[in-house]
Amino acid sequence: MTETRAAVLVESGRAAPYAESRPLEVTSLRLDPPGPGELLIKVGAAGLCHSDLSVINGSRLRPLPMALGHEAAGEVVEVGEGTEFEPGDHVVLAFVPACGHCERCVGGRPALCGPGAQANGAGTLLGGARRFASADGSRPHHHLGVSAFSEYTVVSARSAVKVDRDLPFETAALFGCAVLTGAGAALYSARITPGDSVAVFGLGGVGLAALLAAKAAGAATLVAIDVVPHKRDLALRLGATHVVEGGPKAVEQVRELTGGGAEKVIDTTGVVPVLEQSYAATRAGGTTVTVGLPAPGKDLTLPALSLVAEEKTLRGSYLGSSIPRRDIPRFIGLYRSGVLPVDALLSHRLTLDEVNEGFDRLHSAEAVRQVITF
Repeated sequence: MTETRAAVLVESGRAAPYAESRPLEVTSLRLDPPGPGELLIKVGAAGLCHSDLSVINGSRLRPLPMALGHEAAGEVVEVGEGTEFEPGDHVVLAFVPACGHCERCVGGRPALCGPGAQANGAGTLLGGARRFASADGSRPHHHLGVSAFSEYTVVSARSAVKVDRDLPFETAALFGCAVLTGAGAALYSARITPGDSVAVFGLGGVGLAALLAAKAAGAATLVAIDVVPHKRDLALRLGATHVVEGGPKAVEQVRELTGGGAEKVIDTTGVVPVLEQSYAATRAGGTTVTVGLPAPGKDLTLPALSLVAEEKTLRGSYLGSSIPRRDIPRFIGLYRSGVLPVDALLSHRLTLDEVNEGFDRLHSAEAVRQVITF
């Protein structure tokens, strides 16, 4: 049994500021040893993401109480039977524990793993267990198989990707969600090629990772759109050729800058009206990719004729359409070569006890990517 301190969501929907309402309670928990195919991880760093915030504010329902956090890197401390990992290995954790055996995994689409999605929805590990235990005997749920806002966590080995030990944890953590999702959306979902015109709506960690990957892929015109000025400034420093203020005039401006619309448009906001703008800003024959997660029940309205008459494509992208065991090392290689300078996405470092304040910064759009270091 391992003792740990973790940030546990006990009630969703509490109003901001979270520094006052305290939706996340930092508390002491016990962790059962890892079962077969599982790992005990000492968490080195964990990123704060809008997917966590959507559980906190209640727009995405999850079973509670839940130890939150899904973007992380750490060190293997103990291994269960039947894994290829060893104590001392450094790993990045991916938020879909791909089983490797279902039709979608075998077909090369592990982000859509059926058993992984079922476990994530139930708040368990891939094998169905919950390894956290409270002093009163209750069992907090796992968040997306990771539960990174904890000094220690137990994960399925199917959630872990081994990385080099010299990569700092605060950098490595970004590859588990922000980079995997954003860069994957650009390279695999949108399939950006040299000379393309590209627009990215939403400049958080995922959007800026997509922008970096689009630049690396050779985008000729790269338009970055956001309502927050300092994020637009950062996008220019990271390689955007133009920036546009988010709002009602954004579509017209993108069309002007790209000669009638961008060939590839990526929406990272999870806001339906912005997704509709993204589609409208896509030229005939172009592709719109969406990676943001709207609240359940939200409907999308598009001019249906354009799908045929303009041969436009609208594509969803989960986990960047990536294969974590292939692409996390691949993207880290691009980082090491200077092509993906993802360190620039880190705007704040904080402690576990500052987690509620961190989500205030995320809620107010003050932060790009914040990382809890342990």
